[in-house]
Amino acid sequence: MENYLFLIPLFPLVGFLINGLLGQRIGKGGVFFTACSAIGFAFVVALFSVIDLVGRAPEERQLIQVLWNWIAVGDVHVELGFMVDQLSAVMILIVTGISFLIHIYSVGYMHDDPSYWRYFAYLNMFVFFMCLLVLGKNYLVMFVGWEGVGLASYLLIGFWYEGDENADAGKKAFIVNRIGDFGFVLGMFVMFITFGSLDYNEVFHRAHEMFLEGAITINAPVMIAMCLLLFVGATGKSAQIPLYVWLPDAMAGPTPVSALIHAATMVTAGVYMVARSNILYTLAPTALLVVSLVAVATALMAATIGILQNDIKKVLAYSTVSQLGYMFVGVGVTAYWAGIFHLMTHAFFKACLFLCSGSVIHAMSGDQDMRHMGGLAKKMPITYATMLIATLAIAGMPPFAAFFSKDEILWKAFTFPYYPLMGKIIWFVGTLAAGITAFYMFRLIFMTFHGEFRGTEEQAHHVHESPVTMTFPLVVLAFLSLTGGWLGIPHLIGEKIGHVPNVLEHFLEPVFEHSQAILAGVEIHEYSHGVEWTLMGSSVLVGAIGICLAYFIYMVKDADFRKRLAETYRLHYDLIYNKYYVDEIYYVMVVLPIYYFSVFLWKVIDAFFIDGVGVNGAGWLVRRTSAGLRYIQNGYIQTYGAYMCLGVVVILWFFLGAH
Repeated sequence: MENYLFLIPLFPLVGFLINGLLGQRIGKGGVFFTACSAIGFAFVVALFSVIDLVGRAPEERQLIQVLWNWIAVGDVHVELGFMVDQLSAVMILIVTGISFLIHIYSVGYMHDDPSYWRYFAYLNMFVFFMCLLVLGKNYLVMFVGWEGVGLASYLLIGFWYEGDENADAGKKAFIVNRIGDFGFVLGMFVMFITFGSLDYNEVFHRAHEMFLEGAITINAPVMIAMCLLLFVGATGKSAQIPLYVWLPDAMAGPTPVSALIHAATMVTAGVYMVARSNILYTLAPTALLVVSLVAVATALMAATIGILQNDIKKVLAYSTVSQLGYMFVGVGVTAYWAGIFHLMTHAFFKACLFLCSGSVIHAMSGDQDMRHMGGLAKKMPITYATMLIATLAIAGMPPFAAFFSKDEILWKAFTFPYYPLMGKIIWFVGTLAAGITAFYMFRLIFMTFHGEFRGTEEQAHHVHESPVTMTFPLVVLAFLSLTGGWLGIPHLIGEKIGHVPNVLEHFLEPVFEHSQAILAGVEIHEYSHGVEWTLMGSSVLVGAIGICLAYFIYMVKDADFRKRLAETYRLHYDLIYNKYYVDEIYYVMVVLPIYYFSVFLWKVIDAFFIDGVGVNGAGWLVRRTSAGLRYIQNGYIQTYGAYMCLGVVVILWFFLGAH
């Protein structure tokens, strides 16, 4: 299958070109068929590639296809090639599989949009770049995909560009991501200087060799700098503090875009990049500590903001930021496979949640405010059932998917090999964030689907279940939200139910073997099974408390109770409701200084000095000089004779006066 890897990104590229160039001519049916079949074929090729990989011997555990030598300058050789190993296999199945379901959903959701052809062209282009990102065999190909999905997200977020909010959201996402990407570029420069290559296999092999030879030590400054710069890129793409601010605003785009880009694929690129670079981070524990602390702070902060959001998509947006924090906690405490595990389960339940919210918004005639909803469970039973399953999954309730992945991350945080004490703190904050997640997600369920309908009569008349093209993906994703976690059953539970293996951890082991070899030399405190069972039970208990609290406040108590609660804790309420005023702080401390500095550069440096004194001043001097000199050249011979006589007198005076 090595010779066919290029087909995985090629099919979405062809779909993009056909719909982008001919979409208005081939009609809706042609656009839908082209877009969906392109992603479907890509998924089939990806599936066969993974089957081929699994069937190979351990020493042949990579499928590599090199298309051509992209850059050849002196000793620098960068190939345009693709690689499927265990990590990229998981990612490519998620990208193409979830994308295919979202394309099917979009057929119903975007059916009446006049620019449907442009929407599907952008969607195909996004999947093409995402395939480049996860299939590239070196950091430079990854970076091409990295930048490409940034462009595609800008186009999709601002798809309805006639609204200022949508256009501004697209620009905000593009600019914030560029800030992070600058760090990524610098990280690649440091990497190339250190290892002389950007190819995954060469970089990781040389890093391990240099460590064994003593050329690189644990926490070497160059490794810390390299990993932190790469993480700057990850904070932009995967919405971590301080570059998370673009993702909530990105909900201005169509809901399927939110499900695809900001739940299942693009925002997980940073997690994938850190997991791919696992040996580099294992050699830089300080960078790992920074990653895990930023991640757990992001998880908690975003979770608290989600408590008071009333826009159904904004709740899910801050939930995404929080869950991305969990993924980074996983990779930050060296549990790289657990971070990827949560990435996978998150793709299932968060895509389901976003698509369910789109179904609700579709039924509510575009209204996204949960305060106008209520009682929708009876009129939208499929949407309600699937969203409830996905909500139980994100709340960490067993046996749903995120119970297994969250538990694994929290357990690995508790046993953080490099920083045991900090690991306990990270575990505590992560468990607290899990309880808050359960609270605000069931707040969403109760406000949307239970109680009395609070919308208008026209909305009540219009509410109905979505068509099968929209509900079918919901059912598939809900099933995966229920069963997806069974691929990573912890050893503790697996032993109790008949020695069931942890399939995903075993599958991903070869990708992290260098890191595991280094960690084998780190002393790790061993804990009893009783401690692990206690931690597992405590995370479930905290989640259950969050659910019960949401039920008490939003089902048992009335609106007056919630109003009194807000007035009692007005300072806290305003702080959280206004999202800690982060956007306002950024506006004052970043946007305004840059704006006024730009005005200074424009008015003073550019307009006055460069244009005025420089270019225009030189022109003015030439004009004035020539205006004076033109009187000398007046065409009268007597004037020229007088000038000549005057010149002779001056010359004679100069020479005779000198003697």
